[in-house]
Amino acid sequence: MSEQLNAGQGTAMLLGGVLGPGMLVLPQLAAKAAGPASILAWVGLLVLSAPVAITFATLGARYPSGGGVAAFTGLAFGGRAATVVGWWFYGAVPLGIVAGAQVGAVYVAATLGVDQTTVAATLLAAAFLANAAGLRTSGRLQVTLVLLLIALLATAVITAAPHASAANFTPFAPYGLAGVISAAGVLFFAFVGWEAATHLSAEIGDIRRATMVSLLVIAVLYLSVSIVSIAVLGRPAPMSALLETGIGGAAGPITMVAAIALTFGAINTYIAGAARLGASMAANGSLPSWFGRGGTPGQTPYRSLALLAALTGLVMLLPADLDTLMRATSACLAAVTTAGVAAATRILPRGRQRNTAVAATALSCIALACCGTYLAVPAALSLIALLAAKRQRV
Repeated sequence: MSEQLNAGQGTAMLLGGVLGPGMLVLPQLAAKAAGPASILAWVGLLVLSAPVAITFATLGARYPSGGGVAAFTGLAFGGRAATVVGWWFYGAVPLGIVAGAQVGAVYVAATLGVDQTTVAATLLAAAFLANAAGLRTSGRLQVTLVLLLIALLATAVITAAPHASAANFTPFAPYGLAGVISAAGVLFFAFVGWEAATHLSAEIGDIRRATMVSLLVIAVLYLSVSIVSIAVLGRPAPMSALLETGIGGAAGPITMVAAIALTFGAINTYIAGAARLGASMAANGSLPSWFGRGGTPGQTPYRSLALLAALTGLVMLLPADLDTLMRATSACLAAVTTAGVAAATRILPRGRQRNTAVAATALSCIALACCGTYLAVPAALSLIALLAAKRQRV
């Protein structure tokens, strides 16, 4: 049966993809890298996010496809480029959703006193099962979680704000420009998600409207959380510390609920997008054709979903820490984003839409450079992609 997302579900999928579990730990990591000047990294990436999000929404509306950014890149630069970009995204998703599940699991395990790895595996399994049940089912669940999440983040900011102190903003930039750049490199993890939604463009009724609403909500939440965290805490600290300042002992259970909502929302969107990308890649020869079943818009690509689950299980076994997984994911998705907006400069009509794409490309290149040595990960995936595509043609 064909399934489509309504306006609320489409917006919730977008918000869930961008407002990931990194929100619980990224303000802390950014402040550790740059001090109060990490706010500049947040603002800079919000400036980047707007033209990127608008460009992807325009591409999704004009060229709806489960192939998402890979399909757009193929239209602009040919099949080989599409194959590489597809592998960047498909390879990044297992890394990213495991990192996200680990972030969420920290808070759940701390509150309930259970094993962290078990919690992470449970969150991942729940998201895969929700996607197997169909996009509309996961979309309804996403709406509930996103509304809950917004309420919880607003509570954290409003209750903690009265404890703010201007003294916490000095010294403003203890690590200089290098610290801001380092903060931007890890914060990119908080701004990815727009590219994931392009894979659902054929199933989101009005992707442009959903994108604009999501942009507004994200800008308000990110800036308020980053500014209030520094003003209140004056040191690198997790979201739970902000909640403790505002509401005291209830912070633990509330943070746990926020962690579940953030984690499930993000991994749900990425799994949905990657599963459809895998089916599209199988259709064009970037993956074995067997994985292409269920790639028609409105259907569930079970075989691609199963492959994604298997790859996620393998990543769970890697001895990589959270920071490494998040930065590797950011590098891959920064590469995907840059390729997608660069493609838009060739396939969108001249005028405002193409000018927005040009601005998005310039800004994305800056964000890509901030990923530094972690660009070795998309480079390695490029090699795998080209070898796999060559084998398929033989």
